[in-house]
Amino acid sequence: MRYDVVVIGSGLGGLICARQLARSGRSVVVLERQQQAGGCLQSYRRGEFEFDTGLHYVGGLAEGQPLHEAFETLGLLKLPWHRLDPEGFDQVTIGRQTFPLAEGFDRFADTLSGYFPQEHKALHEFADLLRHLPSMEDSCQVNAYDYLTSHFRDPLLVNVISAAAMRMELKRETLPLFSLVHGLSSYVQSSWRLRGSGNMIVNSLVDDIKAAGGELYCKTEVKRLEDEGNKIVAAHCLNGKIFEGRLFISDVHPQLTFSWLKDSSLLKRLFHRRINALENTFGMFTVSLVLTPNVLPYFNHNKYVYRKANVWTFHEDVGGVGGIMVSARVPEDGTAYVRQIDLLTPMSWESWEHWSNTNVGRRGQIYELQKERIADECIRLAERVIPGLAAMVEKRYVSTPLTWRDYTLSPSGTVFGVRKDCRNPLLTMLSPKTPISNLFLTGQSLVLHGLEGVTKTAFNTLAAIDNRNQQQN
Repeated sequence: MRYDVVVIGSGLGGLICARQLARSGRSVVVLERQQQAGGCLQSYRRGEFEFDTGLHYVGGLAEGQPLHEAFETLGLLKLPWHRLDPEGFDQVTIGRQTFPLAEGFDRFADTLSGYFPQEHKALHEFADLLRHLPSMEDSCQVNAYDYLTSHFRDPLLVNVISAAAMRMELKRETLPLFSLVHGLSSYVQSSWRLRGSGNMIVNSLVDDIKAAGGELYCKTEVKRLEDEGNKIVAAHCLNGKIFEGRLFISDVHPQLTFSWLKDSSLLKRLFHRRINALENTFGMFTVSLVLTPNVLPYFNHNKYVYRKANVWTFHEDVGGVGGIMVSARVPEDGTAYVRQIDLLTPMSWESWEHWSNTNVGRRGQIYELQKERIADECIRLAERVIPGLAAMVEKRYVSTPLTWRDYTLSPSGTVFGVRKDCRNPLLTMLSPKTPISNLFLTGQSLVLHGLEGVTKTAFNTLAAIDNRNQQQN
């Protein structure tokens, strides 16, 4: 089987690239190791309920905002998007105090100024930074924590502004200002949830790929990339199938991608060492809850809850779970009550490394007990903002960084891919182009995390492919 384009991995980046290339007239095939497409975007079913894995909300979908044009191009604006509360799309609770993050740059600054009046000027200056967004060249070498602590005098305000950045990993030593402001800006412009599961996005893109003549093969795991001359010529899969192609795009972690070429003469040993030495972001511990009907009214915002004012170091707290994100599913049954809630907290691989050689469902009693203990801690922390939550729970489902590792093959169960490091941005912000002329990368390990970041990266990958074709023609 020979194609113009072979896309490995069916996460958002891979599906976007496949859709656009298929619609341009190329023969395209997507290879996915799991039973369904979607990667971190997919949802899973337990009984009558669907649960999302990586998608909880997205920013900048209104007209003229960062994702509007891209989603219009991709046919995704037709999905049932639900706008979050403009007066506080995120509610940040630190200790016993709660602060709303409001929509709109000026409103964002003015609302927080009501709690921190002495920081009014600094907040509007920060809002201008979010509005105009510094270039990568200007801000990728600036440490986000250092910038915030030098710009704001009140340490509590630094924690409030940083709290929602849990979705990109807060690491004080490494996080670039570029990542922080790009990760926050679009949500301040407007924040949205799907009225339904992330599989809506996946299915829409897959349907478009197939309508354009593209193909998708699930349960088809790549084990080796074959090279000939100075190019990749085929992807060999564990099921024995071989997919030949003129162009290859990998939407899986770069460390895994280049492991398929470890015996190739096209890549130097120094390159392999550099890629394998890259640090990865934390994994995620998730508690997905089904609640008793008609008990908890729907809340149209996300809740970020921290036990103490240590947002940048809460993951180091040995006293238990130090911070969580609480996300409510938009009711789909016509009622005003929540049936599903997700509690998420970043967690290091070291907490679960003992079971790294085990598989899902076969990790043993101690592992299960640790999962349940941490899930209980997450619920107790959530009860600071949802009193009596534990008594509302009908069922719960728990996943750990090991779960992410097993389903996505992400090293160390990383949720956000390669860690961006302001001390060495040239090595940690990867290009779509590789040393092999017909192999390209896409996905969240390249420059920006999250749905917006992956979407932008996918279009950057497509632009790099167009530049290559123009140079050859």
